[in-house]
Amino acid sequence: MSEVRRRAGGRAARVALREAPLDVDSRPIRPGMSGGAFTPLSAGEVTEVIDAAYSMLAEFGMGQATPEIIELVTGAGGRMDDQGRLRFPRDLVERIVTEVACKEFILHGLDPDKSVEIGGDRVHFATSGAAVLMLDHETQRFRHSTLSDLYDCSRVADVLDNIHIFIRTVVPRDLEGANTIDINTAYASMAGTTKPIGTSMFLPDSVPDVVAMFDMVAGGEGEFRKRPFCLANNTFVVPPLRFAEDSALCLPVQARLGVPITLLSAGQAGATSPAALAGSLAQALAECLAALTVVNLAQPGAPATMGLWPFVSDLRTGAMSGGSGEEAIISAAAAQVVNAMGLPSSTAAGMADSKIVDAQAGHEKANAVTLAANAGANVIHESAGMLASLLGCSLEALVVDNDMLGSIMRTVRGIEITPETLSLDVIRDVVHGPGHYLGHGQTLGIMQTEYIYPEVGDRLSPDDWVDAGATTVSERAHERVSQILAEHHPDHIDPAVDAAIRDRFDIRLQRG
Repeated sequence: MSEVRRRAGGRAARVALREAPLDVDSRPIRPGMSGGAFTPLSAGEVTEVIDAAYSMLAEFGMGQATPEIIELVTGAGGRMDDQGRLRFPRDLVERIVTEVACKEFILHGLDPDKSVEIGGDRVHFATSGAAVLMLDHETQRFRHSTLSDLYDCSRVADVLDNIHIFIRTVVPRDLEGANTIDINTAYASMAGTTKPIGTSMFLPDSVPDVVAMFDMVAGGEGEFRKRPFCLANNTFVVPPLRFAEDSALCLPVQARLGVPITLLSAGQAGATSPAALAGSLAQALAECLAALTVVNLAQPGAPATMGLWPFVSDLRTGAMSGGSGEEAIISAAAAQVVNAMGLPSSTAAGMADSKIVDAQAGHEKANAVTLAANAGANVIHESAGMLASLLGCSLEALVVDNDMLGSIMRTVRGIEITPETLSLDVIRDVVHGPGHYLGHGQTLGIMQTEYIYPEVGDRLSPDDWVDAGATTVSERAHERVSQILAEHHPDHIDPAVDAAIRDRFDIRLQRG
């Protein structure tokens, strides 16, 4: 009987400890833990990929360069060839990489405690995407995505600890006009969370407007530049090796206005990049190096991440296969190559091909995000919420994926080997004492700092699971989403500032 009482007391103590809040530094996982333990490429192979990218830019160059980009690059030693392609000399690009480009920067949160430092081998999880469909929370059927969906995604992500950056997830298809979409996408993302955010801008004229709105929230003209809290996803390229005009026009404007940029190349292997994964990787690197050169010629040291997002096709059909093993390994390799160059890295992982929150989505997401995180990707976009090869987004998927991201970050942390953690004294106590570790001081002391626990994942015994209602993880996530939508209404934008924003810009998201 005494043994039963002692074990029950130990369980109660463990439950109390698990429910007690921890400061950030004591948590078992946190934003920016060091990755890089997984290296899919050898050092020699990394060098070969980098050399191939430099060779492409020198020999093939980039097509469809804008007049400003041509002026910037030719003024620094580049040239236009007879085919109208802009050539980038290797020594120019190498100088930008080694001497000029930003190596790390802080992406601030509207809540300063949620700011993240990007660069080195620090790993962060972000949403992202341009989904045109939303898996409706109530009907669980796909429909066109709306501005309200984007705001709901933002405020759900706001309370999920393992999503560190909220980047635009869906396109508001209920809006028309590029400037209207740009302004409202930025506003809805910002209004739903105090975490760092990200958005996209389709027109160069939208960039000053978005920055002006951010300045208003940050406290006045020029304040956003001092503490930038938003990444601009800029898909500047139409692979292979051609600039996309509108997005390319945005690049110098964003750089000069202090907007951190994700330089995003998303060629699709077998379609717009080589089917050979090594070639697809090298092409993506070349394209991003071209954009990095342009950005730093426009604004030396402008904060930017190298967004190598080499996508994979199902070569039987030509359809994108975001959840494939090939996608997982090439995303990890992309992070490894960029980190080896000393540049901030971003890649895409978590782009399940499954249409619902099911086992297929789980294994596709976990495989890809685990490899990218352990390769040390600084920002892993698409890591939560996305379905249907980026065509769809789900609030329930955000919640389920948050559990997944916590588990993955624990693998990034690894195992610390010290005399204390090897536990010889603890083992001695138990061997010569009670014969188990359930109530030992070490067990109670590290149960929150060494271990993490899922929010909606199930660890009950089969009988207890039945007694609790025999629910699926999707059903539990649905309940959690319902709770968040009902209870979490962020109010971090001052009402007077919000009113001023609405007076100046055509904000379509209704108050409240």
